[in-house]
Amino acid sequence: MLFSMDRKLLLIEDHHEIARLVELHLATIGCRVHHCADGLSGLKAAETDGFDVIVLDLMLPGIDGLEVCRRLRSAGRHVPILMLTAKSAELDRVLGLELGADDYLTKPFSVLELVARVKALLRRMSTLHAAASTAGDEVIVLGDLLIDTGRREVHVGRERIDLTAREFDLLTHFARSPGRVMTRVQLLEQVWGYGHSGYEHTVNSHINRLRAKIERDPNRPEFIETVWGVGYRCRDPRVMVREPNSLNAVDR
Repeated sequence: MLFSMDRKLLLIEDHHEIARLVELHLATIGCRVHHCADGLSGLKAAETDGFDVIVLDLMLPGIDGLEVCRRLRSAGRHVPILMLTAKSAELDRVLGLELGADDYLTKPFSVLELVARVKALLRRMSTLHAAASTAGDEVIVLGDLLIDTGRREVHVGRERIDLTAREFDLLTHFARSPGRVMTRVQLLEQVWGYGHSGYEHTVNSHINRLRAKIERDPNRPEFIETVWGVGYRCRDPRVMVREPNSLNAVDR
């Protein structure tokens, strides 16, 4: 068994058959599941009890999953959220990720895939907690970019930038290895905790949103650049060209 039985998972899902099936499979990796069948009771449970992961359906009675996610993140709760959606529209997935969901699955989904995603989220949180306890608080400065890992704050110049939990982890991962080229599969393994092929678009979406928040011109990124045909890297500030008005200042 990978995890101890004190792992607590909140499942907010109005389809009772799906909920029961998910609960049975998550029990095999040591998760104790608390199930809520509507958005309001799920939000109340998330606000009053300490959970390690939340699996959150998008379409719920009462308030929907997007609103549950928005309220939790607005309250400063950073518990990992895996969002389930029956909709195939890209907009729903993007909205969920923008509001702070860490991952998503589209229904119908494989229960084994869901278990793998939950295990990846638990692994990532364990790694982050272990790193924080051994390394202590860390401040990373790259040019105008400042990352305070203890406060989980990011500043560009004098402006504080609001990032989701996954965006913060992704940016910190890049910033700790400036100049190192990372493939999408490597980023999935190291930041998301899984490396399944076919999910590289998840990395692309997060990179695009991260650039929109931290770059002065997302089309000419100064911090996170594309290495065509390979992946991405954080630009080393020692070789960073600081000429935002120059056509040759940075590569896309």
